[in-house]
Amino acid sequence: MREICYWLLTGPHGGEVAKMALGTDRIRRIINAVHALRDRYAEHVRVDELASIAQLSPSAFHRQFKALTAMTPLQYQKQLRLFEARRLLASGETNVETAAFRVGYESPSQFSREYIRMFGTSPRRDVASLRQLAA
Repeated sequence: MREICYWLLTGPHGGEVAKMALGTDRIRRIINAVHALRDRYAEHVRVDELASIAQLSPSAFHRQFKALTAMTPLQYQKQLRLFEARRLLASGETNVETAAFRVGYESPSQFSREYIRMFGTSPRRDVASLRQLAA
């Protein structure tokens, strides 16, 4: 269920989905920050920048972001990076090391550790099982 919500909110119509579900101006501003984070997931984005987009103080932004997404901005960015890396790997566009760098990781070993935490298996094994399911 969480993954479905994630894809709905981060998809091309995420803003409209969130507006229908939530509707307040405060939420719309946070969603604008979510979209900025989605667009720049591979970059180092500071919470101060996102808070400015949402027109909130950093502490209020952090609190309201977590209330909306059930995760911190850093956790959200990490999830965006890992899902994009998984997509790149599953499509065969790149290898593990290149995917790690393309989505913003500075260390392939850190990327692999976080990938295992998120998906429960190593990137190579996960991609092999995804490809097997697709076949």
